[in-house]
Amino acid sequence: MAARHVCALVLLIAGTGALVLSAVGLVALPRPYQRLHALTPASTVGTPLVALALAVENGPGRAAVKLVVVAVVVAVGGTVTTMAIGRATAQHEHLLRRDSPE
Repeated sequence: MAARHVCALVLLIAGTGALVLSAVGLVALPRPYQRLHALTPASTVGTPLVALALAVENGPGRAAVKLVVVAVVVAVGGTVTTMAIGRATAQHEHLLRRDSPE
């Protein structure tokens, strides 16, 4: 096995592990805020690691660059989405006023 394949396998196992643990947390935790905490690693760690594993496996080229861009977009977008969902949940539960800048 080449070093590139071993590196891709390690990244894939780590990313898949983060995704599986996040899924278990989603099922096991009862409250919305706890679920958000469980799902955040899936978008910030799990999916980007899987995309990077695919980029490493493909080798240098356009496909690898596209996969790295997808990994960055998912990592940044997942964080922003988590904050938006948390804010909307707080407003829905009347913990935060709708016109509050916080």
